Amino acid sequence: MIKDLLRQQRIETPSWAYGNSGTRFKVFGQPGVPRDPYEKLADAAQVHRHTGIAPTVALHIPWDAVEDYADLARHAESLGIGIGAINANLFQEEDYKLGSVTHPDPAVRRKALDHLLQCVDIMDATGSATLKLWFADGTNYPGQDDLRARQDRLAEALAVVYDRLGAHQRFLLEYKLFEPAFYATDVPDWGTAYAHCVKLGPRAQVVVDTGHHAPGVNIEFIVAFLLREGKLGGFDFNSRFYADDDLMVGAADPFQLFRIMFEVIRGGGYTPQVAFMLDQCHNIEPKIPGQIRSVMNVQEATAKALLVDRQALAAAQQAGDVLGANAVLMDAFNTDVRPLLAELRAEMGLDPDPMAAYARSGYFEKICAERVGGAQAGWGA
Repeated sequence: MIKDLLRQQRIETPSWAYGNSGTRFKVFGQPGVPRDPYEKLADAAQVHRHTGIAPTVALHIPWDAVEDYADLARHAESLGIGIGAINANLFQEEDYKLGSVTHPDPAVRRKALDHLLQCVDIMDATGSATLKLWFADGTNYPGQDDLRARQDRLAEALAVVYDRLGAHQRFLLEYKLFEPAFYATDVPDWGTAYAHCVKLGPRAQVVVDTGHHAPGVNIEFIVAFLLREGKLGGFDFNSRFYADDDLMVGAADPFQLFRIMFEVIRGGGYTPQVAFMLDQCHNIEPKIPGQIRSVMNVQEATAKALLVDRQALAAAQQAGDVLGANAVLMDAFNTDVRPLLAELRAEMGLDPDPMAAYARSGYFEKICAERVGGAQAGWGA
């Protein structure tokens, strides 16, 4: 039963994680990094090849802009993968210094909205069903702009995008506590995102980025609430020690990841309608192994969450047995699921150890030799 459920799991990797990234001070280059979206897809196919559960890749526009998006989708299909969520970028142009869809200038707002509508066109061309929206919009100083007016502008833009979506498409609205806006972020928390999505309708949902919260925030409570309301659309999985670190998921707090996955399963969110996406920047670690390890971390947390004896947990909770209820969760979390997952992979025709299999494949040496010249993909800092 648990193996059957684990076989159904799908984890989407982000195209940008295969390019060069770094801190706000420095971007660190690595050998073999892709130079275009086609090479990013080739790397993503390696993650799926060795894990068996990462069949789609999220694109970021304009980082992954191409002339023919239908051709890019065909290329992905030829590699045995597909195009996942389309991510808009409204934070890297000079015009957006004071905001994008919430900017005081209607001309800037129009430019930002046109980009969002272009992203829906790309969804149509690639077959993507999900548009992911994160806005860097906000203010740095009290009085800089009208906080309520900015919410009105945001709502107006979201409504236009919502109306443009096809019947099979949706958008996921992301929130972030701070950065780059330090005084007031226009979508700072799950409540703000939820309120906008509720007003729009069923094809507007909230995405939970696990790094976008203040220290100590109970993320699994947010997950449980959004699932209860039918408004959890997906995750951007990563780890944080201090702020939006974008480290490998499960690296900082594997127990938190387990707790989140338990609430997903408990709340009926272990379905294709809740997207498990990675949003990470592998600044110093190798790109493809970093993605493989991240997929494995989510898989291990899921396996442990599936092991929770929910009948025993419910009985302990009903009896007010605080320690007993906690022990049920801890027993599942402390179970070593690696042998189970190795056995599952073997049954799926995969190597039981994806990291070792990739290291032996020679793919890294191959791309280092082939990808010489041209500009490596990445983001500037």
